[in-house]
Amino acid sequence: MPTTTRRPAWAGRNYSLLTAAAVVTNLGSHGALVAAAFAVLETGGDSGDVGLVAAARTLPLVLFLLIGGAVADRLPRHHVMVAANALNCLSQAAFAALVLTGQPLLWQMMLLAALGGTGQAFFGPAAEGMLMSSVDGEQAGRAFAVFRMAMQGAALGGAALGGAMVAAIGPGWVLAADAAAFALAGALRAFLDVGHIAPRAPGGGMLADLREGWREFAGRPWLWAIVLQFSIANAVVAAAEAVYGPLVARDHLGGAGPWGLALAAFGAGTVAGALLMTRWKPRRLLLAGTLCVFPLALPAAALAVPVPVGVLFAVMFVAGATVEVFGVSWMTALHQEIPEDKLSRVSAYDWFGSVALSPLATAGAGPAEEAFGRTTALWGCAGLVVLVTAAALCVPDVRDLRRRTTSVAQSGSERASADAERPVGGLG
Repeated sequence: MPTTTRRPAWAGRNYSLLTAAAVVTNLGSHGALVAAAFAVLETGGDSGDVGLVAAARTLPLVLFLLIGGAVADRLPRHHVMVAANALNCLSQAAFAALVLTGQPLLWQMMLLAALGGTGQAFFGPAAEGMLMSSVDGEQAGRAFAVFRMAMQGAALGGAALGGAMVAAIGPGWVLAADAAAFALAGALRAFLDVGHIAPRAPGGGMLADLREGWREFAGRPWLWAIVLQFSIANAVVAAAEAVYGPLVARDHLGGAGPWGLALAAFGAGTVAGALLMTRWKPRRLLLAGTLCVFPLALPAAALAVPVPVGVLFAVMFVAGATVEVFGVSWMTALHQEIPEDKLSRVSAYDWFGSVALSPLATAGAGPAEEAFGRTTALWGCAGLVVLVTAAALCVPDVRDLRRRTTSVAQSGSERASADAERPVGGLG
């Protein structure tokens, strides 16, 4: 009798393990985001303290990302990922213990958040390089869409469950569950196979690796233009959601539970957007994706009003759905244009630019609220998202980069012959 496969051909062993591990960590981490903010508030902290803890997590992420990318292109990527997961597990377990056993001090919460950010700095570039090397061919876009759909579905459940658990039993247990999730995900990632990845030739040292990654990054106008766009957009969205969102929820929406559900609505939107991208393959990848970034301004505007809970849920859903169209398009563009042996370094420059301003934005959210008022600050966040997205569309390569049926992300001599086929100006 004919046999049937349980998964499509493009969903190989590495892809399946990466997807399962991402589901586990997203279930934990998105609940922990809600828990961390309310842990600070329950100790008597204000918006400035919430912003400082959020900034403490993102600052080491900025400082160590480039090193993390170079390390991930030198060492087996799954080893880097497992080590980073272990650090995240230990830092979240300590955070949970502090919250459950007494009144944690602000500096303690900042230190543990910083350790978590350090782990993420090494994990992110390695994970992105590993994922992109696990798929190939014209089904890569669908594979990324399915991966992100699973990941965002877990984020949806994690945010909703985390908000409910914070309201029911307090933030400490949610942080403990996140620590357990990192332990399980690290165990799954230990079974990844890197035998298909060609050994890296010995390089000229860390600085030489970083310079080579920079040349790959800076030579593509579409790449650095989008990263500059998200450097500002991510910063103001982080300030709106990590600092102002919990405060608006506390003052107008009913507390942690409704805010957790609002974040879950955003997650539901990302699932819907990823589902759309399993079928839709826009020819102009980044034009379609960038146009879909404009609605990312809607949540900050909704919090500025503030709108009723039901309207906020709808706004978050729309923003999640549209930004996920960008996310899948962006991963597909990186996969088809960047050589495999440089994926982690280019990813590190991408992440670095995208989060570089987030510590300043989250740390400055409290002072901005005092200086201008919360409503004005939120409208400013919304306006900046619109402004930088419009600016990115002024770059011709962003509008013109087209989808390919086969990847050109080779290295060495293979890459040289592929360069002639690029329809976009410059190196993009």
